[in-house]
Amino acid sequence: MALLILLIIILLLIVGLPLFTAIGISSVLQFANSGINPMVVIVELYRLASAPTLLAIPLFTLAGYVLAESKAPQRLLNLADAFLGWMPGGLAIVSLITCAIFTCFTGASGITIIAIGGLIYPILLNNKYSEKFTLGLITSSGSLGLLFPPSLPLILYGIVASVSIDQLFLAGILPGIILIVILSLYAIYQDKFRLPEQRRFSWRKSLAALKETLWELPIPIIIIGGIYGGLITAVEASAVTAFYVLVVEFFIKHDLSVRRDLVRIIRDSVQLIGGILIILSCSMGMTAFLIDAQIPQTALHWIQSFISSKLAFLLLLNIFLLITGALLDIFSATIIVVPLIAPIALSYGVNPVHLGIIFLANLEIGYITPPIGLNLFISSFRFNRSITDLYRISLPFLLLMLFALILITYIPDISLALVKLLQ
Repeated sequence: MALLILLIIILLLIVGLPLFTAIGISSVLQFANSGINPMVVIVELYRLASAPTLLAIPLFTLAGYVLAESKAPQRLLNLADAFLGWMPGGLAIVSLITCAIFTCFTGASGITIIAIGGLIYPILLNNKYSEKFTLGLITSSGSLGLLFPPSLPLILYGIVASVSIDQLFLAGILPGIILIVILSLYAIYQDKFRLPEQRRFSWRKSLAALKETLWELPIPIIIIGGIYGGLITAVEASAVTAFYVLVVEFFIKHDLSVRRDLVRIIRDSVQLIGGILIILSCSMGMTAFLIDAQIPQTALHWIQSFISSKLAFLLLLNIFLLITGALLDIFSATIIVVPLIAPIALSYGVNPVHLGIIFLANLEIGYITPPIGLNLFISSFRFNRSITDLYRISLPFLLLMLFALILITYIPDISLALVKLLQ
């Protein structure tokens, strides 16, 4: 019967059924086949929705949407360009940082590629960067901010794994910086293949750009300083950030109009959150069934019979998570996979906070992993290039990010150093 259910779900996926619907139907059918009331799916959804920290997700998302719809991306791009653009590869580094900033707020790499990528693409081309390098950079940097606070996947992982969100916020900072630094070094290397205009650092231009972004710069201080200064919790930080961004962009900078833009932005952000909640509700049902069927315990015994080394387990975990990241969206993967791998990783002595960073780094890279990484298809659609071209274009960036993943996985202190220092 279980095999029949699986075949039906695969058939429905082939004919175009959304993945979250297939997951939901599968969980309901599996419970019914086991003689358990499928209402347990709703119970699990209610348990998730009752988590007080879940409120941070829509508030940070709203702040991210407001920033993305305003002129803040252009101002921050100008600021970074003024301070870094004169360096070799400076404009590419500016693009990496800008994309990371907006991905960490929206939690959606697709939005970054479509909105911010569309802004950066002509700028890089006009500065004589090759089209291949430009597309590869935008495609890979679409998910680059998922390790930085207040990333929505970090919050969700903390809820699902019962890990401190404050610690996850700290743990993601250094790994995220390492990813940006490695890609920045590649951008500097690529700079020798173009003929850029010689630029000098200008204090006048830098101070003017700094003045333009004076209202946006306090945002990370509000989040990081407020939480780790003991002034506010993560949820309170999300509320303060959303309120601050609304006031700045609507009433101080006047980038947006209350009458023309507010309802539209709220609608778009609510649609994203609604989609996330639908995915979570369907995925929670599947997770509940897997736990009820004692799949994690069975998997643990099976893995321990073959693997005794922690290093070998981490290698196997990375391979599994890269495949997962290419197949599932990050929200479904978090709900379904984390309860399965968390007890297994704990048995091998992997710190739960470090596991969270390994998990998210893998899924971040999975977005550009062929053949079905999500960012590859989004870039293909946005820039009208064939998916096979993007496989080749994104390969150098994929290899560099895999190198960073090895460092993050096998050097736990990269993730845990700030946690130990500040907690």
